Amino acid sequence: MIQPDVVDLTSRLLACASVTPAIGTVFDVAEAALVPLGFHVDRFIVGEAPDGPVENLLAVRGDSGRHFAFAGHLDVVPPGEGWRGGPFDGRVERGLVHGRGAVDMKGAVAAFIAAAARVPAEAGIVSLILTGDEEGPAVFGTRALIDRMRARGLAPDLCLVGEPTSQVRLGDMVKIGRRGSVNIWITVPGRQGHVAYPHLADNPVPRLVAALSAIDAVTLDTGNAWFQASNIEITDITVGNPATNVIPAQASARLSIRFNDEHRGHDLIERVRSVVQAHAPEAVVEGRVSGEAFLTPPGAFSTLIAGAIERHTGIMPELSTTGGTSDARFLSALCPTVEFGLLNATMHKVDEAVAVDDLRRLVDIYADIAVAGLAG
Repeated sequence: MIQPDVVDLTSRLLACASVTPAIGTVFDVAEAALVPLGFHVDRFIVGEAPDGPVENLLAVRGDSGRHFAFAGHLDVVPPGEGWRGGPFDGRVERGLVHGRGAVDMKGAVAAFIAAAARVPAEAGIVSLILTGDEEGPAVFGTRALIDRMRARGLAPDLCLVGEPTSQVRLGDMVKIGRRGSVNIWITVPGRQGHVAYPHLADNPVPRLVAALSAIDAVTLDTGNAWFQASNIEITDITVGNPATNVIPAQASARLSIRFNDEHRGHDLIERVRSVVQAHAPEAVVEGRVSGEAFLTPPGAFSTLIAGAIERHTGIMPELSTTGGTSDARFLSALCPTVEFGLLNATMHKVDEAVAVDDLRRLVDIYADIAVAGLAG
């Protein structure tokens, strides 16, 4: 079987300017690397502007036995200004591979493709779940891939997500869960009027302020064994009143809630709605759940991952649920899901880069994890 060179493959993926929503060339590169390894590649495009179109790729090898899935994304955030070289040149220099997406997360995708070449074909089913929509709204990406898998009757036994979880050294942290995320928009109506005649108007601002004060006083929980405390943050207050002598017709605010596994997103929206309407019965409260909290309790999967990391790095990783959201929030509904990948120090930063040595070591770790995961 052909053994892909992880550094070369990372460079070729980085040379594709696949800013979210991503389609096209970057998926051509991935497919060209997967087909010689025996994978059957299914590519499809979903959605329309502004959040699409998004390309997704589902690659599967094998048709019996246990099923080990690797999930990742080939889209990247915009590069920004100030790079010392081109953000999409994928150059290798002084032991580093440079480019937007090097650690988040084209390097990990390349490492797993290279690792898959080391997994015996008879070991079981190996799949790659790759989207072009992780860094954006995540509307047409991994959720569409999950639907595709269900329609084909594909049910992984384990899923590894290649997000950059390492903090200081490769392998020092593995994510076994993530907090959930909810955004809520509040609009309090009033009646516009002259400030000198308040009895002829209805000022919505005091009601909104009272509601926000009550929300800010809420303690959702104090955290638990694996999660920090949930928090509600007021992220915007808008009145949009250019005049100094006019009582405004409405006032609005936006909240963001990051919550642990003691809550469900829609329950939190209803809780906020009840608080707001106690102060402003006519208020409109709208919420959107970006993802539910999930936890893959420490057990056989995290143990085999930790074992592979220790063999190749000499360190035992910390199991954590810190950080933002990832597509693991969707994949965790399929099977036990854990995240492990490269150092996150330069992700989303100018001059993002990954160490060549870390890429090669990650191939070794991923190969061990996949083989052990398929063996059960």
